[in-house]
Amino acid sequence: MLRISKLTDYGTMILVYLAAQTSEVCSANDVANGTRIALPTVQKLLKVLARGDLVRSLRGAEGGYALSRTPEDISAAEIVDVLEGPLSITECSMTDSQCELEDGCPVGDAWQKINRTIRSALDTVTLADLAHPPHEFPLHDLSARRGKPPERRSSS
Repeated sequence: MLRISKLTDYGTMILVYLAAQTSEVCSANDVANGTRIALPTVQKLLKVLARGDLVRSLRGAEGGYALSRTPEDISAAEIVDVLEGPLSITECSMTDSQCELEDGCPVGDAWQKINRTIRSALDTVTLADLAHPPHEFPLHDLSARRGKPPERRSSS
């Protein structure tokens, strides 16, 4: 199953929280309280996000954390890269692949194409998109499975 880790999910929540704090520096405690993620986890993720240049750390009495760029300038692909490492759904999708079967593999090219497509999709979604999803989204209910179209509702 393709799935991001819980830490990547939490890291994304932290970035969305910081994106909502316009021009404000937040302490790790502020972030933990605002996201309801345990403080040690927040501290660990803020360090990773700072090393990945997604957030900046400011020292001192008025210090804390803030986004290093605008939410529109941070892609979901960058978030995944910083928190998970480069996207590679198979061994042959990695830039430093070590699969001994790669030369004669009949499915490797297809997996690499799928990997590039997923990466491209992640490149088109920004932190701003993650922070402010579209106004309408489908309801996930059982009526769609019974042949009825899903209802739509507005998030506003």
